[in-house]
Amino acid sequence: MPYKGLEVFDVGVTTEEQRKIGNLKHDLQNLNLIVKILNIGSPRGVPSRNDQRQHWIAEAIVGDETGTVILTLWDDQIRQFKANDVIEIRGGYTTLFKGSLRLNVGKGSRIAKIDKEITQVNMKNNLSERTHIQIPWTLSEARPFKSRRRR
Repeated sequence: MPYKGLEVFDVGVTTEEQRKIGNLKHDLQNLNLIVKILNIGSPRGVPSRNDQRQHWIAEAIVGDETGTVILTLWDDQIRQFKANDVIEIRGGYTTLFKGSLRLNVGKGSRIAKIDKEITQVNMKNNLSERTHIQIPWTLSEARPFKSRRRR
């Protein structure tokens, strides 16, 4: 039974926050971004580790007013988009590949072209050009778990 006089209203808080490229770092998940595709590189074939099928991969430079980063496109995504398209990414994630920051779209993510304009892109702040060093836990002094020997 509902309470008398209780009013339900939307407080305007959402769990899905739009990120800007300039704020990205490695190992982020569930990213929601709106970016402009500046360039899509030539696709190249790579064999799958799981099913030994041939897949196609291309690197796209995407950006917004805060910076640019490399977006990895797979198979049908390569033909789906072209330069100057504005896309919305929901559920994206970042990784490091050979010390370079990459934006990725996985199986649970969504990527779609939208009717929005991004007129200004900050090409001076390319996050993928910086070299990021990831220290393995085994070499870190601040490992969260230390192994103990049992006797």
